[in-house]
Amino acid sequence: MRSSNKSRSRNKNNNRRYNPGNVVNRVFDSSGPEGKVRGTPQQIIDKYQALARDAQLSGDRVAYENFLQHSEHYSRLLSDAQREIAKRKEQQTKQKQEQDDKAEAAVEVPDEQPRVDEPTENESGLVETPESDADSTLVETAES
Repeated sequence: MRSSNKSRSRNKNNNRRYNPGNVVNRVFDSSGPEGKVRGTPQQIIDKYQALARDAQLSGDRVAYENFLQHSEHYSRLLSDAQREIAKRKEQQTKQKQEQDDKAEAAVEVPDEQPRVDEPTENESGLVETPESDADSTLVETAES
């Protein structure tokens, strides 16, 4: 007899992790009291709230509460997913900032210009060069 690999492939699909970031744009099939409602969480929330208003206007308080509970369920799903997305985005921003700081520290450029001493009263304020040293030596020997 041949062994079947079907059970193995089924287990792989069941081991998938829940990804809350996908919930915002994911299309759901909601089985409500008045049949299926299909759409993104925001669309389903809007639909159940509209159904709740209709039920309230018709005086059916039980249906009104039921639709509001369905709406609240999808509101929680949506808010949890949005919080998780914001948290991930904050972590990515923090990691990017840390990488930028590390890169900036590796290529550190001094911020200050080299300090030039101010000339004193005795100095002319000119920069001394090797030629000026030779000229002063010549002037001293000529005077002697």
